[in-house]
Amino acid sequence: MKKLTDICDIQYGFAFDSKCFTEDPAYPPLVRIRDVKRGYSETYYSGDYPQEYVLKSGDLLIGMDGEFNIARWKSDGALLNQRVCKLTVRKGTNEEYLRFAMSKALKKIEQKTAFVTVKHLSAKELNKLRLYVPDLSEQNKVAEILSRLEAIIDVRRKELEKLDELTKARFVELFGDPLTNPLKLKTKIMTEVCEIIDGDRGKNYPVADDFKKEDYCLFLNAKNVTCEGFNFDTCMFISKEKDKQLRKGKLTRGDIVLTTRGTLGNLAFYTDDVPFENVRINSGMVILRMKRDIVNEVYFIEQFKMLLVDIKEKIASGSAQPQLPISTMNKIDIMIPDIERQRQFASFVTQVDKSKYDAMYVDINVLEYRCE
Repeated sequence: MKKLTDICDIQYGFAFDSKCFTEDPAYPPLVRIRDVKRGYSETYYSGDYPQEYVLKSGDLLIGMDGEFNIARWKSDGALLNQRVCKLTVRKGTNEEYLRFAMSKALKKIEQKTAFVTVKHLSAKELNKLRLYVPDLSEQNKVAEILSRLEAIIDVRRKELEKLDELTKARFVELFGDPLTNPLKLKTKIMTEVCEIIDGDRGKNYPVADDFKKEDYCLFLNAKNVTCEGFNFDTCMFISKEKDKQLRKGKLTRGDIVLTTRGTLGNLAFYTDDVPFENVRINSGMVILRMKRDIVNEVYFIEQFKMLLVDIKEKIASGSAQPQLPISTMNKIDIMIPDIERQRQFASFVTQVDKSKYDAMYVDINVLEYRCE
């Protein structure tokens, strides 16, 4: 085991003056936490800056708030902002090995702080971090295998994106674009097609001490409801006694969960496949409980995804903490074709989802390597 500071140099970002932040691409881009994973920035800096904070394409960066992502930057000339740091390996360390090892280590740190609303990675924590680092030949071998697997996963991800495009194209073919409703289908406002249920925000709302790694009721957090549905890598639970104190926000099978604060518009369908019987939403979500004689859940989800593109632009632009209030959802028009046509579309989506599962299957023998 070696300390991170023994195998690489850590450069922490500079506190650039926010008064000089601009959207003018004539100036150099400024790397903020949200930019690390995607590899590009839409914020630029018009002021003077120290040259030592100028990045090169391929530099290894870590975002130090929220999700602790590590990724390679994708262009020359960007500026290293505060709460982002750069790792530069020393002789004897494979940089790709370090990237994979750090990705695993950062995930463990995230899990340790799972009950904290906003997570912060401190310089002190990075400085004391220890990693398993074998000799260079073993590092090279591990990095090569994991890089190949990463490339395969990337190909599979692109296949999934094409399948998502197929679903959207089929929807438009059958029902038209929900933003313009070219087929003049009848519409109903959301409150006519579903019940919108928010979570309990009263005095009994759980605090940090109420959460456990295992217990009676899963209490959803922001990472559990993603753009691809539910994800249960990081779970928080509350006791049966605490669950009884809460009045609203308990899921029943067939409910749809929608995120309404921060990351807007992630949807997850609570079907029989979800392995938790007792589930509650947190205060940044709502439950959409469909009136099934009017609208099919799968049909609704696909339509709402397309509507959200326009909704986000109108509501969330420029907001530090974008929100989608129930009062706004009450006014959203939903196209309502014949229920049987909706069900036929849902059957098509089910077949596409099976293809998605096949696309993610990789028939390859994977050796386990220690990166910790």
